[in-house]
Amino acid sequence: MLLHGNARLSPFQRQLVCERVRLENWTIDEAAEAAGCSDRTVYRWLKRYDAGEPMRDRSSAPKHRPTRTPASVEREIERLRRLRWTSTRIAAALKMAVSTVCAVLMRLGLNRLWNLGPPEPPNRYCRRHAGELVHLDIKKLGRFRRPGHRIHGRGPGRRTFRAGWEAVHVCVDDATRLAYVEVLPDEKATTTIGFVERAMQWFADRGVRVRQVMSDNGAAYKSAPFATWCAQHTIEHIRTRPYRPRTNGKAERFIQTMLREWAYSVSYPSSDHRTRALGAWIDYYNHQRPHGALGHKPPASRLHGD
Repeated sequence: MLLHGNARLSPFQRQLVCERVRLENWTIDEAAEAAGCSDRTVYRWLKRYDAGEPMRDRSSAPKHRPTRTPASVEREIERLRRLRWTSTRIAAALKMAVSTVCAVLMRLGLNRLWNLGPPEPPNRYCRRHAGELVHLDIKKLGRFRRPGHRIHGRGPGRRTFRAGWEAVHVCVDDATRLAYVEVLPDEKATTTIGFVERAMQWFADRGVRVRQVMSDNGAAYKSAPFATWCAQHTIEHIRTRPYRPRTNGKAERFIQTMLREWAYSVSYPSSDHRTRALGAWIDYYNHQRPHGALGHKPPASRLHGD
């Protein structure tokens, strides 16, 4: 529920003030002084209390809007939008301002194209064997030389200027959720390829042969050197559709867990200390935590790629 920014009383306090006056025989001055408001405020809420109205703020929108787009025009805008017309095309056809069409579409909840169709059902999937599909992703974290606003809050002297960024490269197996992570200085193609090579070797040391990798449409993953590397190692590269991060949801969800339990879990003296703590956390994640889409530990047969 939204309250006015300058509201002195919450809905519960308004109800309490009215009950004190009407049921407990408090005077207006006593109720106003106890609630920290004016007598006029108490009278206003008493009037609504006696009328049986809810103790919440009324809308400040006018009841009559002479300049509002007519309902017939709104229906025509909705009809054209259902045909998947853009707002610019609708405005040109109806000889209206694009801003007006956008405002109507937002009011109708049709400002996004995916709102035109029924909600897409969840599409859950999980490969049967380790190595069939490996998810790749990169998370950028800011470097720091002393704890900043996440620990001490925002204020003067709590920012590390020009410290730069570091890229956390993530590799997660689809079947077992085994993960390999490195903190590297950038996300260039050569750096990414080096990380993927070490990740593939890490999986190979555990008897897992990687057949497919999935990533988003980052510059490193779309580069020609990365495509060449995948072809040389006979690994199929699958890229997600633009603006569909949930396709690579296992990597996205792992990054959330990693940030919550490692990056932002304690106050590190510097980003270097945070990087050194990553090894212990990822070892705990891979060996102590249960893996699997439903939180259960997979059978031993799923730990082998062949």
